Amino acid sequence: MNHCRITYQPCYESAYSPKGLALLSKSLTHLNDLPFSADEQRRDAMLRMEKMSIQGVQPKLSAVLNVRGHCFDITDIGGTFILKPQNHDFPNLPENEAVTMCMATKAGIEVPTTGLIGSKDGSLTYFIRRFDRLKKGHKLATEDFAQLLGFNRETKYNASMEKLVDVVEQFCTFPMLEKTKLFRLVLFNFLVGNEDAHLKNFSLITRSGKVELSPAYDLLNSTIVLRGANIEELALPLAGKKRKLNRELLVNYYGKEHLRLSDKTIRQILNELQTAIPEWLHLLDVCFLSDGLKDKYRQLLSNRIRVLGL
Repeated sequence: MNHCRITYQPCYESAYSPKGLALLSKSLTHLNDLPFSADEQRRDAMLRMEKMSIQGVQPKLSAVLNVRGHCFDITDIGGTFILKPQNHDFPNLPENEAVTMCMATKAGIEVPTTGLIGSKDGSLTYFIRRFDRLKKGHKLATEDFAQLLGFNRETKYNASMEKLVDVVEQFCTFPMLEKTKLFRLVLFNFLVGNEDAHLKNFSLITRSGKVELSPAYDLLNSTIVLRGANIEELALPLAGKKRKLNRELLVNYYGKEHLRLSDKTIRQILNELQTAIPEWLHLLDVCFLSDGLKDKYRQLLSNRIRVLGL
């Protein structure tokens, strides 16, 4: 039995469930594979790099959903989706990011519509809807934390977890609400092994007259694909530390002392994360990662759950 490449629901002989397709468009009845191999997508991404507004280390393509054609069309401008093909150096990155983003929704974190689409060579490509784009080409004001703190792509690791709080307090319309969201996201990143959450992976967005944290993006278990020992647990130091973190640092120091969240709020977030664990494990069972990476993901998740005492 197949599982939907968007929702992970059973969908028998199809690649997508009706619910999954409806998240893209209520008029979509099926979604065709991309007519390009992963190699072709990577080459195309390099050729288009100067023309597109999206950047980063991982090759990316800009696309629009062609509902009548039941497909994604690659475009230089006006894209409303980002596509990420397979990576030569790190296996299963699309599958990894897709399931981690779905896990985030189970944890109460707002994320854009994401999923996987087949490619000509049988590989899977990750897609995500751009949350800063509205219909008819309108854009929402969005700035990442590197911009807000005066850092750039080269210095995006040169800050701290404490600095994230300063940004929220200075710029957000309702700082306490956004600090609650930030705490949930930081704990989630720790639990799933996302140790590459640097300044450019946090953004503020202006919606309905409010400045708030943007939907989460670039969430994946980077720890299980990195090579070598002494892998860091955070991209930005917390109390000067990037590894060997514990509940005291993450919950008491960061949540209670630095974010100044109430005991009741902290308990509620921890309880909700704990409640999501069975759903996370189910998603890992049915996701599109290789069996070996599924095992590594489960092991890391289990270890981090113990650290937080969930």
